[in-house]
Amino acid sequence: GGAGGYRNFTSQSLNIGTSYSVTVGGGGSGGPSPTGPGTSGNASTFNGYSSAGGGYGGGRDTTVSGASGGSGGGGAGASSNGGLGNTPSTSPSQGNNGGNGYDSSWESAGAGGGGAGSAGTNAGYTSIGTGGNGSSNSITGTSITYSTGGDGGKKATGNGASGSSNTGTGGAGGGYDGGRAGGSGGSGVVIVRATQAATSTTGSPTYTTSGSYHIYKFTGDGSITY
Repeated sequence: GGAGGYRNFTSQSLNIGTSYSVTVGGGGSGGPSPTGPGTSGNASTFNGYSSAGGGYGGGRDTTVSGASGGSGGGGAGASSNGGLGNTPSTSPSQGNNGGNGYDSSWESAGAGGGGAGSAGTNAGYTSIGTGGNGSSNSITGTSITYSTGGDGGKKATGNGASGSSNTGTGGAGGGYDGGRAGGSGGSGVVIVRATQAATSTTGSPTYTTSGSYHIYKFTGDGSITY
């Protein structure tokens, strides 16, 4: 699966006394192998801006390609094409393309999903594609990597690993031998940082400080008012 869209704003204007809603998108589901696909992730939104969910990966025995999204899902087997990243388009780009799968009469392999930092790699005759790199961010005071693409799968792969919660990481592909499932995508996160503390919040965001900054980390839907 492709990673969820990654967007980082160094400045936004918010009005005092206005309540701003926060939506945190859930990760997509991993599809059954070899048919697939799963589902794409859902968008996260704040203050009129949206980060798209990651695109699902393709399935070996179908003609469904990887889906487009914040980052595109990787192709698999007969559905060799990866999905497009940065869909819908943002500037700077919120994500990258998924890689292309590989299929022959002897072997099939899935490609990597796109990530915030780079595209997923193509699969080969003997190798799966790897997920694109994520992007690191220290808005919370600690460097964390977000929006890494999921790795592909092939015949001998077991169930795909799921992406970490609240990082927008794509799920990994499952093996097609025995009908293994792909991993689910990691849910999104919305982090708001300002030099002024909020007067109220809903949705129970985690509140921390770093230097002069007041930081609110939303792992579920809510709102914030300054």
